[in-house]
Amino acid sequence: MATKAGDALVRVVFGGDAYLNARTARELCDEALKTRPDADLIEIDAASADRYAFDEAVSPSLLAETAVVRVDNLQSADEKLGEAILAYLRESADDPNASRVICRHEGGQKGRRLVDQLVRAGAAKDEVPDLKKPEAKLNFVLSRFERLGRRVEPLAAQQLVDVLGDRTGELDAMCGQLCFDFDDDPIGLDRVNQYLTDNPQVTGFAVADAALAGRTADAIVMMRSAVEQGTAPIALIGALAAKLRTVAKASAVKTGAISAAEAGMPSWMLQKVRLGGWTSQGLAACIRMLAWADEQSKTSGGDPMYALERSIETIATKGR
Repeated sequence: MATKAGDALVRVVFGGDAYLNARTARELCDEALKTRPDADLIEIDAASADRYAFDEAVSPSLLAETAVVRVDNLQSADEKLGEAILAYLRESADDPNASRVICRHEGGQKGRRLVDQLVRAGAAKDEVPDLKKPEAKLNFVLSRFERLGRRVEPLAAQQLVDVLGDRTGELDAMCGQLCFDFDDDPIGLDRVNQYLTDNPQVTGFAVADAALAGRTADAIVMMRSAVEQGTAPIALIGALAAKLRTVAKASAVKTGAISAAEAGMPSWMLQKVRLGGWTSQGLAACIRMLAWADEQSKTSGGDPMYALERSIETIATKGR
């Protein structure tokens, strides 16, 4: 009889985002410990452990008859350790009291043969998403709120991704914190910005939104205030460039130069971008201006404040 994934003696958490990989392994260990309250949690590193360390970990001890064994860095296991894990799986698969083993593999080809052997022998494999594409990060945020029994507005979710998308742990923690602190359902953009006001990207996005809306004076005042409060000009330039790239991608999708999938933007976000008045020449002028501003902010003799003002003015007039 086939073993259900949840009852598998050995599970392999494979690849994907490093934070999610670790979190998945941790959750699987917690689940196994709930069904075995008397079990020990034993952690070993396959990069340094040998077969004897594994055999000792899965064997009964003076304090516990069974254990939940977490094996990190499975991709670095030597041949003898791999053989020991395989032998344990084959010999103990029908023993309901046997120790459970949760292995973490970082992905890639190194150690892939051992993973395939374990799966063929009855191990369960948990594929972890990599979150490399913007849409995958957005889907992660939406699903995270869903797991917490809550909803989040698309713009709020996108703001979280824009600011914390490269730091999955912080992104995950922020989703949880928002749900813990606020009863709003869905969580809106104002709530998200309330927690991200100290992040220069949030300030930069606000400046960029004002510039794109043609509110030159407002954008310049906000920019000066942000710099006075300690935000580096280079951070504001980066935010302006990010917003401008969104316009450029939306324009390319509209003209058919690229597909929405190639742009890496969800359909609702593409529809949100206002392209009225923009031309290819105008976009090019704005991009050149931002490149010059970036150079000014990194050069000892440059004037980043003047360059920022010029960039805002150029964007506000759509490069005309």
